[in-house]
Amino acid sequence: MRNKVTTKASGDRTDAITMDLMPRPFGRLGHIWVAVLLIICAIGLYFYIEQIRYGLGITAMRDYSTWGIYIANFVFFVAISLVGSLMSAILKLSGAHWRTPLTRISEIIAVASILFAALVIVVDMGRPDRFMNVLLHARIQSPITWDVIVISTYLVISLLLLYLPLIPDLAILRDHHKDGSKWQHNLYKVLALGWSHHPEQEKILRRSEQILAILIIPVAFGIHTVTSWLFATTLRPGWDSNNFGPYFISGAFMVGAGGVIAAMYIFRKAYSLDNYLTDKHFDYMGKLLVLLSLVYLYFNINEYFVPAYKMKAAESAHLKQLFFGSYSPLFWSVQIFGMVIPILVLMFRRGRKPFPMFVIAIMVIVGAWFKRFLIVIPTLSHPFIPMTRVPESWQHYMPTFKEWWITGSTLAGALLIITFLSRLFPIIPIAETIEHEEAARKGKPILD
Repeated sequence: MRNKVTTKASGDRTDAITMDLMPRPFGRLGHIWVAVLLIICAIGLYFYIEQIRYGLGITAMRDYSTWGIYIANFVFFVAISLVGSLMSAILKLSGAHWRTPLTRISEIIAVASILFAALVIVVDMGRPDRFMNVLLHARIQSPITWDVIVISTYLVISLLLLYLPLIPDLAILRDHHKDGSKWQHNLYKVLALGWSHHPEQEKILRRSEQILAILIIPVAFGIHTVTSWLFATTLRPGWDSNNFGPYFISGAFMVGAGGVIAAMYIFRKAYSLDNYLTDKHFDYMGKLLVLLSLVYLYFNINEYFVPAYKMKAAESAHLKQLFFGSYSPLFWSVQIFGMVIPILVLMFRRGRKPFPMFVIAIMVIVGAWFKRFLIVIPTLSHPFIPMTRVPESWQHYMPTFKEWWITGSTLAGALLIITFLSRLFPIIPIAETIEHEEAARKGKPILD
């Protein structure tokens, strides 16, 4: 009798978890949110069509500032996409089981980010119709060719890392989500691939996930290293650095962790997931963000201290503009609000509570975007050949309104993908959560 009662209680708990974590239709705020994002994207598309018709002249990019906020945005998207390998691979292989409720969130962010990183490159091209030439006439000597290869590879692995662990959840939705629309049920049925929770299926799935978790780490490091090489292989002041590879990787880990924390807080509030995204998860992520921020702080000091000590003429002009010149307010704001304050706040337990963590995460994300702006833009105003007899607008770069809006629409587009994926699929893995609940009943803690 006791076994029957235990089994019934276990079944009731499993059903409760399934109902809690099933995707839910948008409420009023959800519809407003989607509508706002769609309007931003639609206006951005209109401005981009204008850019195709009239060329990059609608932007502030000229002969000297040939890279603008489009490339800064590209570097930002590439950076935040690293969160997929951080949460789904590195923490998984290290045995950090507390990361389970966060994996789906991080994988969705990674997929949306890397998709728009590829799209932003096309937006930055004055002649997007010639994009195929990059593939048809690729030269292995070009870092741009390496970038195309590694971004494509990373996108494929990220999609697989999102999809494969989702298969058991799709089977659960196929069997339980029968009150929704017919097309949604059919979608779950097709994507579940006939999953029946057979031990052999689970063995193959776990093996595949393990292989992908191992594969994505060198590819993730490669994508950020190659992106840094696009800058470091030049002789321009501010880019001519051997530090750029680890500098980019450490910064990507930091902003990726910030992105997960912000998404955790929003989904916890929107879907009432307090029992699954607990204060303990925020505490662990806060500690992780402190560690990643300290590593990034070290590379920041190294990046500026060494050239400041040598003070070559070109580097001197670049650093003075950052530290004391026209870019100094933005530079010091990024350092203080995007890195120093987050480290100080997260050192204390109270600072690692959900709401303070959300505020800190937003500061980290905004600071990270403008940090990429500072990496890309200022150095272009210090060419080795002095600017003479050129229009005043060529000597400075200030993005136009249309340029800002197109950039903002790519960010809105990434948020739109994240929103729709969270509407269609469980934002927290159902099958893994049930598995951990059962393990906890047998005496093994979930958070270890």
